[in-house]
Amino acid sequence: MHKKNDVVKVDLNNPVFQRQWVELDKTEASRVLGTLRKLLQLSWDQLYRDPGLKWEKITSVTPPAGIDALYSLRITQARRATAYRDGATLRFLTIEPDHDATYGKK
Repeated sequence: MHKKNDVVKVDLNNPVFQRQWVELDKTEASRVLGTLRKLLQLSWDQLYRDPGLKWEKITSVTPPAGIDALYSLRITQARRATAYRDGATLRFLTIEPDHDATYGKK
């Protein structure tokens, strides 16, 4: 059972997330790193309430088997990432180029 005041752990091992991150230009990639550093200092309750991260449940896309729900959060000013919560771990899936792509829209 996870608690809202558990410290956020991050999993960056998804190959799609890794590829999208390294394909960003240096400035944008550095912004992703800054957001990840911030996340590692937050509790889950703080992540949920942080106005800059804009944590949102994605209801327009069916999550893969074994995942309760997909979420998006602002990873840089211009981009959102998709992720899911697995206990105390935030597992990143993608870095989307724009807001609509995050929600499965064309």
